[in-house]
Amino acid sequence: MSLARLIARPLLASSFVLTGLDRVRKPEESGERLRPTLRRAASVFPQLEAVAAKPALAARCIGAAQVLSGLMLALGKFPRFSAFVLVGSSAVTGFNDNAAESRLLTSNRVKNLSLAGGVLLASVDTDGAPSLAWRARHLGKDARKQLAKANKELSKTVRDGAQDARKAAEDVVGR
Repeated sequence: MSLARLIARPLLASSFVLTGLDRVRKPEESGERLRPTLRRAASVFPQLEAVAAKPALAARCIGAAQVLSGLMLALGKFPRFSAFVLVGSSAVTGFNDNAAESRLLTSNRVKNLSLAGGVLLASVDTDGAPSLAWRARHLGKDARKQLAKANKELSKTVRDGAQDARKAAEDVVGR
């Protein structure tokens, strides 16, 4: 792991861990802010009505996910997965509509969007190793090359065998 990753991941994760702890400790407050988003989600996905009915529980669950994913990102354990979870939690908590939006709320939204962008980058960071998609593409290319090579060798073997059989038959008939 590079020095930049060693420093950047904990710094990026710290905001999510602290926010998550706050949500776990004070779920009612966070749940009230989440209520409009949960209602909208339940109107689109009726399966979420039970979640929308308990915004404090949803806030606590989101907070726990942020704490665990933030710690995993900070420690470099499953960093792409944990960053993906943090992006998802940011999406859920970042779309609250407040009619009386103050300068502070706008500043917080910009900060949250910036953090979401950071963890989005972290979710695709492969730490210098090729991604699974790249590996799959190249594995497919390598397999096709190996198959073509095996086909070519098999064709040569069959041709050589047929030629040897023809010679043997000519020798038998010619005697």
